Amino acid sequence: MIRVLIVDDHQVVREGLRFVLEQEPDVEVVGEAGDGRAALQAIHELAPDVVLLDMMMPVLDGTGVLTALQHEQYRPAVVVLTSFPGEEQAIEAIKAGALSYVPKSAAIDRVTAAVRAAATGASVLEPDVTAVLISRLRELSGDGPLTKLSVREREVLAELSRGRSNREVARALSLGEQTVKSYVSSILTKLDLKDRTQAAIFGIQQGLVPLNEALRSDE
Repeated sequence: MIRVLIVDDHQVVREGLRFVLEQEPDVEVVGEAGDGRAALQAIHELAPDVVLLDMMMPVLDGTGVLTALQHEQYRPAVVVLTSFPGEEQAIEAIKAGALSYVPKSAAIDRVTAAVRAAATGASVLEPDVTAVLISRLRELSGDGPLTKLSVREREVLAELSRGRSNREVARALSLGEQTVKSYVSSILTKLDLKDRTQAAIFGIQQGLVPLNEALRSDE
């Protein structure tokens, strides 16, 4: 069961999301919060697996919540759900630790897909956001950056670029989940990348997987 906390300053939005998510057999809405400060308290008290986070809120906004979570021992997966789906905002949210960035205008199955993906450590990104992230990471492409990786690390990076979680990567490559985790850490260090989302985008940019296979949410 995926435990979800809904964070939005509009009650009608929270109620609507709760109603829709609670129709899903594998999702449980464990709480709601109307501002960033209340969200942090709810995260401490409820330990949700996934937080659906609005960016524009009183007291403490979404960026403030993401920044605060970087210093916490327990950090749930965060899906940003916003009325202002600008590429620059998306990049800032991802830099701050969000796994996915979904506009409120998206179809509800896109939201539930993002929640399920986040629960496994995978990302769901809009195509325009993906394009901008690829552009931002081109500076890392240098002369043969993939030569820094072993053959197995490149295989793991390709699986990350398909949006797969550590468990799914382990299954696909017949590895232990802890071994995959070690490979991911090594990849981030060797390529000087911050997190698995940046690694996935970098793998796409380097052509490790076709774009139509990249960051898929249905695997």
